[in-house]
Amino acid sequence: MVHSAYDAVELVSGVPGRIEAVASHAGKLLVAASDCSLRVYSPPAPADGEIRRDAPYALERQEQRLWRRAPSAMEASATRDLLLSLSDWVALHRLPGLETVAVVSKTKGANVFAWDDRRGLLAAGRQKRLTIFRLDGGREFVEVKEFGVPDMVKSMAWCGDNICIGIRRDYMIINSVTGALTEVFSAGRIAPPLVVPLPTGELLLGKDNIGVFVDQNGKLIQDGRIIWSDTPASVVIHKPYAVARLPRHVEIRSLRAPSALVQTVVLRDVQKLVQTDNCILAALSNSVYGLLPVPIGAQIVQLTASGEFEDALALCKLLPPEDSNLRAAKESSIHMRYGHFLFDNGSYEEAMEQFSDSHVDITYVFSLYPSLVLPQTHIIGEHDKLHDLPELARESSDVTDEMESYSLQLHDSDDKSPLENKKMSHNSLIALVKYLQKKRNGIIDRATSEVTEEVVSGAVHHSLILSEPYKAKKPNKKRPQTLRSSVARELATVLDTSLLQALILTRQSSGAVELLKGLNYCDLKICEEFLKERSDYMVLIELYRSNDMHREALQLLNQLVEKSKSEMANTDSIKKINPQMIIEYLRPLCRSDPMLVLESSLYVLERNPSETIELFLSENVPADLVNSYLKQHAPNLQSTYLELMLSMSETGINPNLQNELVQLYLSEVLDWYKILKDEGNWTDKTYSPTRNKLISTLENNSGYNTDTLLKRLPQDALFEERAIMYGKMNQHLRALSLYVHKLHMPERAVAYCDRVYEEGAQQPSKSNIYFNLLQIYLNPRKAEKEIEQKIIPVASQYPGIQRVSSTTKVRGGRMGRKVVEIEGAEDIRFSTSGTDNGRSDGDTDDVSDGGPIMLNEALELLSQRWDRINGAQALRLLPRDTKLQDLVSFLEPLLRNSSEHRRNYMVIKNLILRANLEVKEDLYKRRQAVVKIDGDSMCSLCHKRIANSAFAIYPNGQTLVHFVCFRESQQIKAVRGSNSGKRR
Repeated sequence: MVHSAYDAVELVSGVPGRIEAVASHAGKLLVAASDCSLRVYSPPAPADGEIRRDAPYALERQEQRLWRRAPSAMEASATRDLLLSLSDWVALHRLPGLETVAVVSKTKGANVFAWDDRRGLLAAGRQKRLTIFRLDGGREFVEVKEFGVPDMVKSMAWCGDNICIGIRRDYMIINSVTGALTEVFSAGRIAPPLVVPLPTGELLLGKDNIGVFVDQNGKLIQDGRIIWSDTPASVVIHKPYAVARLPRHVEIRSLRAPSALVQTVVLRDVQKLVQTDNCILAALSNSVYGLLPVPIGAQIVQLTASGEFEDALALCKLLPPEDSNLRAAKESSIHMRYGHFLFDNGSYEEAMEQFSDSHVDITYVFSLYPSLVLPQTHIIGEHDKLHDLPELARESSDVTDEMESYSLQLHDSDDKSPLENKKMSHNSLIALVKYLQKKRNGIIDRATSEVTEEVVSGAVHHSLILSEPYKAKKPNKKRPQTLRSSVARELATVLDTSLLQALILTRQSSGAVELLKGLNYCDLKICEEFLKERSDYMVLIELYRSNDMHREALQLLNQLVEKSKSEMANTDSIKKINPQMIIEYLRPLCRSDPMLVLESSLYVLERNPSETIELFLSENVPADLVNSYLKQHAPNLQSTYLELMLSMSETGINPNLQNELVQLYLSEVLDWYKILKDEGNWTDKTYSPTRNKLISTLENNSGYNTDTLLKRLPQDALFEERAIMYGKMNQHLRALSLYVHKLHMPERAVAYCDRVYEEGAQQPSKSNIYFNLLQIYLNPRKAEKEIEQKIIPVASQYPGIQRVSSTTKVRGGRMGRKVVEIEGAEDIRFSTSGTDNGRSDGDTDDVSDGGPIMLNEALELLSQRWDRINGAQALRLLPRDTKLQDLVSFLEPLLRNSSEHRRNYMVIKNLILRANLEVKEDLYKRRQAVVKIDGDSMCSLCHKRIANSAFAIYPNGQTLVHFVCFRESQQIKAVRGSNSGKRR
């Protein structure tokens, strides 16, 4: 950091005697010599209160014997025009006339003093006493406090309300109000204590060749120390430097850590160093030198040229406020130079921080990365158009010169490839990413505001056009349209496009995806080509999504899924791609573009049908639309969709879709039936997976059209399906007949009765379902007649159904009957049990007409469902030659249940009778109440004595009235009741 911060200029020379003290006032030098005289030197020209470097100072005035003894210290107060000096005591003289104002006699023998010019406080150290005085009225000192100290004070300075003193080999802080002493730390072993005040109120305490910074309370300041090359005799502070008087020279160091050496001024035998407003005075034995600071601008140039950029930036803060533009320009130039220096030395992140602080436009930073592909915009190469963006503006042409000079260095380089590789290294790109992310928020906000302003402006202009009168002139189609500047948007495009490339090059694909998920201005063409070259397909898919190119994204996803299953998938990123990613991509599109979802879901519907159907259901894609699309483009997936939708939907599917699914099943079953029939392998107990699905769907759903389905069923097959549909139409006799006579599955018939009974438990009219089954078992002819009797009402309910006459045939000892195709047969449900003695519809004298009966099945039904069948009707339906032994399993629980019910009814009857008797007994007791009437008994209505008159008593047994009064009251109530009735 060595540079010229001060120029040493000899101001006064040839002073008679030895110089003991020196001060400055109004641009003049006050020199106290060993002969007790004071000499005043002035510059050749008016100084305007500052020390000049034009020519040596000349003697203006000399005061002989101003003191009895040569002063050891002297200080001038520019604000009060006073001169304080310490000789035998502290004396006060008026400037510039040097009239004696006051002599503080109590300071006689003092060896050190400290003056607080702002408050007018004087602290003097004498022997082991510290006395504080206050200047009163500018003419005399008034003692304020006096404190005792452990030893003689050797150095001291004010620090706020405290005074830091150096005694023996220690530093202490003493409160000027309370006198409380606080130890700080010990001084060095070689040099005496040295206390130096700083303009900020802090202190610099000497410890041999080290200066330690402490605050006003004596606490150490972190990283606050100056290491001198030798032990200083005195130190003065002239911001931003500390100047120390060393034995062989004057040393100047920076106050900013790490307090590097700035300059060394070779001046031997320096006796005093005194700080003035604009310079430092160095008093030798017979001459006075002025250390005049080099202009800040010149120092900045020196530091920048030597590569001390941070020190140069620190000096920029000291430029006058009126030169704010110059300061900003210099800071920007230094930041740019510093940034280039750091970038060339591999400190990329620090370099980007400097570029950010220089407010250079980001397009210039991109020139450091020639491999990045940038979109063609107006801002590339035209930096002067960015003056309206505060964060991108340059304050002066110096910055432009720096940019141009460095650009020329890039172009003139002979070996470009090593430099380019270095600039495109991983660390440099990481630094670029951080830099762009830091800049991005402000630029994106600016671009968004620009778009919003254009939209609002367009809406206002459109409303003004609409508000014009109808008869106004026709608008001029050739009217030029005002084009707003799109600098911010173009800059946002350049930034986002470069940021995306940098993220990919640094393998931060997740960061690139997050960038694309939010608001971004990435150039589509450049980013697409770049991502394809890098084979970063996930980011490419997100790029398509952010630009609403969903069809391209889905096509790419399908290709990647296929590629992931093949041996060509040589990268981990492709192997991780699965059909579930397509489903997740389609999810947000279900509401906005359902047709695109349907077109793109065929692939995943084949491979992940359940997840795809769940997608359609959760996102409420219209089921009719899905079914129609599949029916037209993928009929093989239609049944899969309807199956899964039926199983996954909690509310079920609408009747049309149910009917569609059943029709699909039936078509497939009929094709399968024809093949087996042609081969001669068909039986009604042959099942295929599709037929099982058809039967299950018919049983568990009721939204399909039974009429249409019945017409498609063959007459000689698929009886189970026909029976299920008859059941749905409440044609229970026909359904049971099919189970018994066609399918020969009595157990299915019983299960059918159980289901109907349980479903219609609250409807007594359906309780004869078991009786219907008994009729089919025991009286087939009667059952057939009942079916034929119901042809007319069924046909009236279902006019589209044709009636076919039935015929009966007997095969192998069991009656077979061709079932009539009638739909909608009603049945009558009897009570579950009872001993009805009347004749039922099933009564007959001859139950054997029509063929053999199924007595064993009937008896088994009676024994299993005795509690659900009317016993009397069942007994009448049985053949007369039925053995009683065969009915034990039926009659025993039936009679036991009847006896139990009868016994329960008798108990209930007796309990009711007993309760009736108890009520009557209570009534008789209440009617036997005795009422005593004496001479004091009064009528409650007329309030007269009852005496010997006829009387009546109310049911409560206490209210007595005359019988006449009671009758009259009853008549009055009757009249009032009739009148109120007429009014109504």
